[in-house]
Amino acid sequence: MKNIITILCLFGILFNLNALDATDQLKMALAKQKLYAGQYIGALTIYQELSQKNPEDAQLLYYVGYCQFQLKKNLVATESLKKAIAINQNVKPETHLVLGKIYLIDEKVDEALSELQLYKNLVTPKEAELEDLELYLAYCQNAKNLMANPLKTKIQNMGTAINSKYDDQSPCISADGKTLVFNTRRPATTDAPYDIEGDGKFFQDIYISSWDTINKKWNDCAEVPGTVNTLAHDACTSISPDGKQIFIYKNDINSASIGGDIFISKVANNKWKTPEPLGKPINTSYWEGGACISADGKTLYFISERKGGYGRADIWMAQKISKSEWGKPENLGSEINSEFDEVGVFLAPDGKTLFFSSNGKGSMGSYDVFKTTKESGKWTKPVNVGYPINTVHKDGPLVVSADLQTAYFASERQGGFGESDIYMADLNDYSILEKDGVKKVNSGLSILKGTIRDGFEGYGIASVEIQFLDSAGLLIASTLTNENGEYFITLKGDTKYMMRVNKKGYKIAEEVIELKMSKTDTFILEKQVMLKKDK
Repeated sequence: MKNIITILCLFGILFNLNALDATDQLKMALAKQKLYAGQYIGALTIYQELSQKNPEDAQLLYYVGYCQFQLKKNLVATESLKKAIAINQNVKPETHLVLGKIYLIDEKVDEALSELQLYKNLVTPKEAELEDLELYLAYCQNAKNLMANPLKTKIQNMGTAINSKYDDQSPCISADGKTLVFNTRRPATTDAPYDIEGDGKFFQDIYISSWDTINKKWNDCAEVPGTVNTLAHDACTSISPDGKQIFIYKNDINSASIGGDIFISKVANNKWKTPEPLGKPINTSYWEGGACISADGKTLYFISERKGGYGRADIWMAQKISKSEWGKPENLGSEINSEFDEVGVFLAPDGKTLFFSSNGKGSMGSYDVFKTTKESGKWTKPVNVGYPINTVHKDGPLVVSADLQTAYFASERQGGFGESDIYMADLNDYSILEKDGVKKVNSGLSILKGTIRDGFEGYGIASVEIQFLDSAGLLIASTLTNENGEYFITLKGDTKYMMRVNKKGYKIAEEVIELKMSKTDTFILEKQVMLKKDK
């Protein structure tokens, strides 16, 4: 919006209104109003009509090109802007700015830098700051550097079983790699409602697909079964590692939130229940845009625009203090959060690597995927995951399978089926969790799950602590059972652990377990434990 305001503040000065008759001047005023309101189709219609009457007016051609750019018609926008420059070398400076942005989107990075530098030379430092010029110059330089050093990974579109000609976003995958949940703007029925007051597209719904273990492919997706999707926007932001909970962003009209809250839905009998809000202190009157939970269920990472942050949308975390309560949220700090937006958070199965998307100065353009690792209790400086996972287009969010063989992410890159598609990155030759990207002999994770039961009654016991110790007796990880006595955890494979189960009123149970590794799939071991009463 501030870009539009900057443009329109100079409107009267830069346009030669004397060249237009009274009727045309009224049309110009109407086009100005539509531009303010973001009604680019209506504004473009007027500008094109006036441009046909005044074909040598460079300023009109600029506005035609600007509207075409906003409508993502970059080819014709480029023609309009280049024609404006050819007619008048002293054309409106923003012509070079918009043309530079288009060149960046087209991956013509050198041409983009040239146009952006021309704009910088024609305006004051304050005007350049208002247009975030330094940010776009940083995008270009990052793109040159990262594209010159591509990752050892192959990117593949997930195809029509998942993607459509509409907007497909935010892949979420369970730790076993068998369940994929994502968001789509496709119509579920022929009479599906439109977001008339928003962008005029179909409302967002949550879809699901399962992995076909026999044919080694994803089954055709469908609406998530149950009572999750509504007639308004519904967006999944993550699925719990055990695949039994999905975190959802909803803008509930009955909520006091300004922009939306985080909800949670649980699966029962293969159907997802009506989402329930997480409540305070996670949700506030500010915008909360998504969450993910650690494999042990103890830590929640989420996005919020609440006070106390460093930019617009920041990443926060909270620790679980009871079955249904979370502790006071903490901001991840200025090392992670920038003055821009951080969104799409995902905690890798190793429990210490955090992926998120940001449109800050480390990006190649728009949003890129970044990662940070928790070392000695502190998060490391985020690094750009790199090209070709990231491009000059909007990329992310990204999730990684527990076996570390595949990453799934959304991207608006060229060559897809729709506005945004979901892609897979082959990680067999690139270790996305390692600093140097080099595969280690044992870098994958395995899954251990099961139920802790009362040895006499047979029912599952809630809130049982399960510890995992190495051969030296050092605590490696721990988790708690849910309300049904079930547990789920990801641990390094090809390793032996001492599993210690402890619950007040019961005898401690200990057993050595061995988690193996699979070269073709995530290794899963199910372990049931019966506890005896401590008499």
